[in-house]
Amino acid sequence: MRRAQDVYNAAMSIAGMFKQSPFEPLGHHMAKAMECVRLVPPMFEAVRDRNYGELEAITKTVFKTEHEADIIKDEIRQTIPKTFFLPVYRGDLLGYLKLQDDMADSAEDLAVLLTLKKLEMPESLTDSVIDYVRKVVDVCEQCYRVTEQLQGLVEAGFSGGEVDRLVAEVAAVEKAEWEADRQQYALGKGFFALEDEIRATDIFLWSRVIGELGQLANFAEKTGDRVRRMLTSH
Repeated sequence: MRRAQDVYNAAMSIAGMFKQSPFEPLGHHMAKAMECVRLVPPMFEAVRDRNYGELEAITKTVFKTEHEADIIKDEIRQTIPKTFFLPVYRGDLLGYLKLQDDMADSAEDLAVLLTLKKLEMPESLTDSVIDYVRKVVDVCEQCYRVTEQLQGLVEAGFSGGEVDRLVAEVAAVEKAEWEADRQQYALGKGFFALEDEIRATDIFLWSRVIGELGQLANFAEKTGDRVRRMLTSH
C-alpha cells in the first residue's frame, strides 16, 4: 500500500512539473541518467587497477541508479499530458525520453560486460582505453549541458538567438561523437593487434565493451539531434 502511495505521489509530482514545462520532468530523468554515465570512468579505473571488489561495488550503484531512472521514465510516460498545451509534439518528447533512457541502459550494459569475468586491461592500451572512456563521457556531458538549457528556451518561447546558439552546441556534440568514433576504431585495431598475447575470449569481450562505449556516445549524439529537431520545428 505504501509503495502504491509513493508511486501515486511521484506521478502527481511529475504531472505538476508538466504544468510548468515538459522539460522539467525530462530534465529530472536526464540528471539521473547522467548519474549512471558518470559511474562509467570509475568502473574502468577499477578494471585498470584490477580492483574487482571496487568494481562490484560500483556496478551495484549503477544498477540501483539505472532502476531509479527507469522509475522516473515510467512515471513520465504515464503522466505525460495529452490535453495540456505543449510547446513541442508529444511524440518528440517521448522519443527524446527514450534516448535519454538508452544512455542509462548503456551504462548498465557496460557494468554487466565488465563483470562477466575478471577482465584485465592490457598495459600497452591502458592510456588509450581510459582516454576513450573520458571522451565518451565528455560527449554525454556536452549533451547534458544542451538539455539543461531547454527550460530557458521554453520560457523564451523558443525564439531569439538562444535557439541558434543551442543548435550550434548540438553540432559540437556531433563533432565530439565523431572524434570518439575515430578513437573507437583505433582502439579496436589495437586490441586485435594483441591477438598473439591475450586470449581470444578477452579480445571478444573487449570488443563488446568498446562497442558499447560507442553506443553510449551515439545515444548522446542522437539525444542532441532530437533537441535540434524540436528546436527547428518551431
